[in-house]
Amino acid sequence: MQTLIFDTKQEMGQAAAREGGRLMRQAIDDNGRANIILATGASQFEMLADLVQQDVDWSRVVMFHLDEYIGLPETHPASFRKYLKERFVDKAPSLKAAYFVEADKRGAPDECARISEIIADHPIDVAMVGIGENGHLAFNDPPADFDCEEPYIVVKLDEACRKQQLGEGWFASLDDVPTEAISMSIRHIMKSGNIICTVPDERKAVAVRDALEGPLTKMCPASILRTHPSCRMFLDSPAASLLREP
Repeated sequence: MQTLIFDTKQEMGQAAAREGGRLMRQAIDDNGRANIILATGASQFEMLADLVQQDVDWSRVVMFHLDEYIGLPETHPASFRKYLKERFVDKAPSLKAAYFVEADKRGAPDECARISEIIADHPIDVAMVGIGENGHLAFNDPPADFDCEEPYIVVKLDEACRKQQLGEGWFASLDDVPTEAISMSIRHIMKSGNIICTVPDERKAVAVRDALEGPLTKMCPASILRTHPSCRMFLDSPAASLLREP
């Protein structure tokens, strides 16, 4: 794993976006298209703002996203579909395709089967992800399942994860935060050809330290990223502040 640390989250986001753009262009040159995964949340604001400015032929890009709350309509401020449509899809002209987890339109098992079938035909070239305050990867909270082969699964959200969503301002109260979601599985994320992990803010410092310097464990799901052959970690200084070897 390559770890890069930047003075500001703006510099971090710009560097991550540039690397993502480079990898997408490489995939398009090699395969005629680029299949990508995008994360959401406050940690991705700066990266996505710069990603849509990259010199990429978006008509050759197919996008998937990592997760969505079960039962939450797309019109809700916390909807990840709403987030990605406003911050990426509407600003990246003429995407080849954008496949969303529609966790409010059908039963969760049926939706998992639907989106899993689609992504099975689209090997991922670039996954752009983050890390949660509890070390989660996508919505795979600890103890995460490292062995599940299904691309998308139903997960329960732990209290730390739900408090993070409240703290970031997506919900008015903890009771409003859903307790279940559909998430891409750990194993499917790890099948991506390249992973770019973007993590700003001091509130993520413990999770970053545990992921990079702690044991490889299901209790810190993001620690598995260390085993990926092409993973780059983009941090700002506050997020890296607890690392022994920054």
